[in-house]
Amino acid sequence: MFRYILVSIALVGSLFAGKVVVSAAANTTYAMEEIKALFEKENPGTTIELIMGSSGKLTAQITHGAPYDIFMSANMKYPKTLDAEGKSLTRPLVYAKGALVMFTVKDIDLKKGISIVTDPSVKRIAVANYKVAPYGKAAVTALTKAGLIEKAEPKFANAESITQTLQYAMNSADMGFVAKSSMFSSKLAGYNVEGKNWVEVDPKLYEPIEQGIILLKNAEGKAEAKKFYDFIFSDKAKAIFKRYGYLL
Repeated sequence: MFRYILVSIALVGSLFAGKVVVSAAANTTYAMEEIKALFEKENPGTTIELIMGSSGKLTAQITHGAPYDIFMSANMKYPKTLDAEGKSLTRPLVYAKGALVMFTVKDIDLKKGISIVTDPSVKRIAVANYKVAPYGKAAVTALTKAGLIEKAEPKFANAESITQTLQYAMNSADMGFVAKSSMFSSKLAGYNVEGKNWVEVDPKLYEPIEQGIILLKNAEGKAEAKKFYDFIFSDKAKAIFKRYGYLL
């Protein structure tokens, strides 16, 4: 029932002229808020509605008819799936590459690397649901390659998205595996010191997180949607993604 309510709300919103409904992976929240503000400033007749969530759940909503105009995933798998289902107007393209970090607000020595998950002081580890969240899958892959998954998994505090993972890591878990982009949010003021609060996970332990975008069939004939889609690849948008820790 909740899913259908969400779809109905999005449908009503998308009927207004000049409104573009963008569904985007939760890890892009902070970057997308800035990109949205800049685009709306330069295009005063257009409103961008951001619907953030895990890539898997957003894909399921689109498959079931959610009338989103653009889909920005945390990986390439989901855009390719929707493209194969005939839901897209464009082929999946990479708009940014994300990095995985370990994050904590506690006095835990993250400089020890990923093996810190076995430390007795680490009792709960926030991880996004690897079945629907690409960054959660990357965390599980890294722990598996490091030979630590059997010791780490019993400590998992499973979250539905990377945003919720960050919340768990700040409030109820000892540490978490989150997107590097989250570390550049003003909301983390005082808890975003590299080397103390966060360190990057060795990129050799997981596949590069190529984040994909598609223009959806719902955007057919909507010039505003195509304009925002193109804006994501502009130098201005790329500069914002870079400031939030993405690779391009």
